[in-house]
Amino acid sequence: MQQDTPLSGIRVIEHASGVAGAWAGRLLAAMGAEVIMVEPPGLCPLRQRAPLFENGSSALFAYLAADKRSVVLDLATSEGRGAFDALLAGAAILIDDAPLGERDALGLDEAGIAGRHPDLVHLSVLPFGASGPKADWKGEEINLIHAGGEGYLLPNGLSATLFPDRPPLKIAGHFAEMQGGVAAALAGLAALWSGEGQFVDVSVQDANLAVGAFALQRYGDGSIEHRLTRSFRYGGVIECRDGYVELLTLEERQWRGLVELMGHPEWAADDAFNDAVERSARGEMINREIHAFARAHDVEDIVARAQKLGVPMARYNTPEQVLSGAHETARGIFQKQEWPGVGAISVQTAPFRFGAEAPRLAAAAPQPGADQALVSSAAEKRRASA
Repeated sequence: MQQDTPLSGIRVIEHASGVAGAWAGRLLAAMGAEVIMVEPPGLCPLRQRAPLFENGSSALFAYLAADKRSVVLDLATSEGRGAFDALLAGAAILIDDAPLGERDALGLDEAGIAGRHPDLVHLSVLPFGASGPKADWKGEEINLIHAGGEGYLLPNGLSATLFPDRPPLKIAGHFAEMQGGVAAALAGLAALWSGEGQFVDVSVQDANLAVGAFALQRYGDGSIEHRLTRSFRYGGVIECRDGYVELLTLEERQWRGLVELMGHPEWAADDAFNDAVERSARGEMINREIHAFARAHDVEDIVARAQKLGVPMARYNTPEQVLSGAHETARGIFQKQEWPGVGAISVQTAPFRFGAEAPRLAAAAPQPGADQALVSSAAEKRRASA
């Protein structure tokens, strides 16, 4: 059965050298859009970004560029800019993360794009946005995770308990930039839905401020969160007999399920625990009881029982367990793809689905210029319509 892909027939041109813009394109490709990467003669820098496979090729690029196409154009030349405009003539969205100071010379300035392609959604993805005092600032992952406030609050929970002297840390990988990519993809879709061509200004920093919304809200009552104190009042990462689980109870039914999971301990019979505010106030005491209970149980057993009772608890996975987990396997989250010089690799398909089946990746990341024929066909089509 053919998959329902809502962006089928939509062409997206991706001019991106960073993770945020590339991730936005990857998400749109997973929704069925035809995403064409426009690479410079020196090729997309992401092709060289770590982590690397043993043959030196980029695992990051293999992930971000799956299901995309590649053309190579020199936008510093009039010929390259002309070919680029021909591609844009058949596109609905342009993803662009070129620094503001370089856009005029490359034909990527906001006014120029709007004048030549008034129906196009011009999706700008920059570390600090395309307007304001920091619009010209550069920003890598480590800058952005801290500029968004999240870096200051890490490590927290169990990590902070185990290693209280650690300084602020960066989350592994490209968390901040991928948050920016998610915001960009959603903003681009909203603009597309409007049916009007427009310039969409996405700031990766702003996208990450939304992650720390609870911390920002607490400024209102004078609270400033710190990694050593930031936590849910009870729950979090908890040690079991043979590993770790993560627990979060926000709703009343989840609390009742937790009490049942723990065998209705005597302390939980206190009427005071019927009040969510009082439970928060006694969070430290509740956590001691939860930790003592969990240490006497194996992960698989306690998780199975918890989920039957509607308690939000899951195994704290190692990387290997993420790839082989029963839930991940049942959901079809990972798909094998052949990568030149590497062999079969497991690639996440998409963080969403549109039907009963998981989205499928049609192709691995393209070789440089693998779809160069698209340039000439776009030029011919433009000449025919002139």
